[in-house]
Amino acid sequence: MGFADDHLIPLVDEGLGNSAYLLDLGDGRALAMDASRDLRALRAAAERRGLRIAFAADTHLHADFLSGAVQLARDTGATILASAASRRAFAHQALADGDEVDLGGLTLRALATPGHTDEHLSFLLLDGSQELGVFTGGSLIVNSAARTDLLGPERTEELARAQYRSLQRLTTLPDATAVWPTHGAGSFCSAPPGTERTTTIGAQKQANPLLAAPDEDTFVAQLIASLGTYPAYFDRLGEINRRGPAVLNAQPALPELSAQQSRTLMANGAHVVDVRPAADYAAGHIPGSLSIPLRDQFATWLGWLLPATAPLVFVTGEDQDLSEVVWQAYKIGYERLAGRLTGGMEAWLADGNAQATTAFLTADRAAGRPYVDVRQQAEFAAGHVPGAVHIELGALTESAADTPAGPVVACGHGERAMTAASLLERAGHTDIAVLDGGPADYTAAHGQQLAQGTEDTRS
Repeated sequence: MGFADDHLIPLVDEGLGNSAYLLDLGDGRALAMDASRDLRALRAAAERRGLRIAFAADTHLHADFLSGAVQLARDTGATILASAASRRAFAHQALADGDEVDLGGLTLRALATPGHTDEHLSFLLLDGSQELGVFTGGSLIVNSAARTDLLGPERTEELARAQYRSLQRLTTLPDATAVWPTHGAGSFCSAPPGTERTTTIGAQKQANPLLAAPDEDTFVAQLIASLGTYPAYFDRLGEINRRGPAVLNAQPALPELSAQQSRTLMANGAHVVDVRPAADYAAGHIPGSLSIPLRDQFATWLGWLLPATAPLVFVTGEDQDLSEVVWQAYKIGYERLAGRLTGGMEAWLADGNAQATTAFLTADRAAGRPYVDVRQQAEFAAGHVPGAVHIELGALTESAADTPAGPVVACGHGERAMTAASLLERAGHTDIAVLDGGPADYTAAHGQQLAQGTEDTRS
């Protein structure tokens, strides 16, 4: 058993593609690294081991979630460890390159590794002079490096060059040094697909294609070429994390709303978010509501498609976890949760209100319609239906006019496509169908082969 097996607990948020870490310091205390505002899993892990959180560290000003460090400081007295260059507006131990923190037998050394953000730190964990591992945040990640365009296109190349130098610095650590990144597969902060969340310096020297780049210019070109789109809410959270997210004094709740109260809220500008499975939404939903099925990726699409400034009314299914709705919203700064429609669609209809339906078609029934693929660019390029119109879900509101009439909308399985159909319905489109499946199902049903590449068929 190695050190990490005994002392390090990774806490993976599958929806955001990120890992927080709970480090057992061996004396009843613990360090929390890059914890989000949704502290349920971290607190449960600490309770199982009988640990008190004594330190809460953040590698950078996160764009994809609100930090839980301020909450931990209030609740457990934890000392917040963060970059001095970030100018955080709350009490913390400000660290510069080379500064060390005594964890009580172990030492945490700050390493300036800018690139993903300006103030980014990696944290090297030492036992005496032995390098146990390094928390690399959004610097070196498994087989890649995190994106460098979060501060605007005018700074993307500058930060990519900083990222190159940061990775060069990290790879001077011994090959056996464990690498514990924050961003991983599924993160819009630019991690490639794969199942591995942690690695070693030596493994990355062998496998990371960016580290194989022969020079800085090649590295920069490769990294920038890999950047896809990212959720709109990323542009807001860095500054909120710098100021410090609001401390919560109680478990946030989702109030009960009658159909009449829901109608009134809608009339006053509230958005209705239907979190039921795609098939349930298709069978009947409130006209103008947005379908975002409650699953791991719920927070991503909530933050991408809706403003944080308008009240939200939720339509839920009987067995869905309401606390999951609340915490996924709160961890990305969505706090104007007006409540949920008590009794769901049955109550809505019983009150005399209308509903809309959406055709949810298997591949064999979807022929003859224009095929609109709303997956990310990389997914589309890897394999799509020949002749498909490609509009990423995140761009669909602005591109609704480019959507052909009477489409079948598709993604990988149907969830994002149902979200897309609800956006098109809100934009005035009619006769929309959603594919229950993905491109492989469609091509198999119609005797086609998947196409590859990124040709645009909209012209």
